Amino acid sequence: MTSCFNGGAGWPEPVVRVQAVSDTCGDTIPDRYVKPLPERPSFSPAASDGGGGPSIPVVDLSMPDADATSRAVAAACREWGFFQAVNHGVRPELLRGARAAWRGFFQQPAEVRERYANSPATYEGYGSRLGTAKGGPLDWGDYYFLHLLPRCLKSHEKWPSLPCSLRIGRVTYMIDGCRETTEEYNEELVQLCRRVMRLLSSGLGLEPGRLQAAFGGEGGEGACLRVNFYPRCPQPELTLGVAAHSDPGGMTMLLVDDHVRGLQVRSPDGQWITVDPVPDAFIVNVGDQIQVLSNAAYKSVEHRVMVSSENRLSMAFFYNPRSDLPIAPMAELVTPDRPALYPEMTFDEYRVFIRQRGLAGKAQLESLQAKATAPGSSSSSSS
Repeated sequence: MTSCFNGGAGWPEPVVRVQAVSDTCGDTIPDRYVKPLPERPSFSPAASDGGGGPSIPVVDLSMPDADATSRAVAAACREWGFFQAVNHGVRPELLRGARAAWRGFFQQPAEVRERYANSPATYEGYGSRLGTAKGGPLDWGDYYFLHLLPRCLKSHEKWPSLPCSLRIGRVTYMIDGCRETTEEYNEELVQLCRRVMRLLSSGLGLEPGRLQAAFGGEGGEGACLRVNFYPRCPQPELTLGVAAHSDPGGMTMLLVDDHVRGLQVRSPDGQWITVDPVPDAFIVNVGDQIQVLSNAAYKSVEHRVMVSSENRLSMAFFYNPRSDLPIAPMAELVTPDRPALYPEMTFDEYRVFIRQRGLAGKAQLESLQAKATAPGSSSSSSS
């Protein structure tokens, strides 16, 4: 059973690896993974299927007009909370190398993967559940989670060590492909996030660096990576890879499988739409912290992940404010006509709130808004 269970590590019950369930369950998934009927996936057509339905915007980040780029990013984040970034400056070879390196980890024998089993203390490492409620519903997916920024949290000892050969000319070198590729990938993503932050700030009519300053400034922000692995599922119509949620952090850069669709986004009219990924693009979405800072000018939108009869891998890069910094609507965006919609809270406090309750759509952020705008609250009385 050691190949299927992580029996300790501080979890309230044994952790079953979905990859092991997929290999052994035959044609029927266990009841713990079956979602209630209203939460089951809807297999809506993607735009490329000829369905003619709505789709999240695609924004070319190489446009020479910075103001036009900022307007396009801001419009997408106001209406959809999502866009696909193309011509973003990160080399396609690096994107493909990062995906290949992490596929290599999930192809390792179970005993190798289990060396990196995580715990609910930090979630860092190899995991199979989000949220700590005992007996709670389970999603059809495993993951690997890493802290990247601040640097004091980054520990290469918790990164998988998978030596591989790299041939340059006539010389073959042995490198740690997963660690070295991930390190380069993360450095590139931090720079891209900082650039998008400037565009988002300008789109609010603020100085380009204002939103970054609210995150703690360049070098003060947080960042982490979650590599998601969704094994083949014999009954994809009954379950989800990740249940409906909004991202609790600041901004997410998602690199998905170009060939296997999975992400669904709640459209402005409330429908679930399936995202058709543009090859080598990043799917960018606003998280709860930017919705708070922008006083809901930018939307942190509910989304979820479908599974299929094929294996699928995605890489979610989370760009966050400094964890102990109070986050509240920026003063420039609070007026008598639009008072502050959210109370002040650090990201550390919000993250604990999320982890205790697990994924719950937009319920967490909505509960904070209700608290802030209730009669007698400091926010409502200030208007």
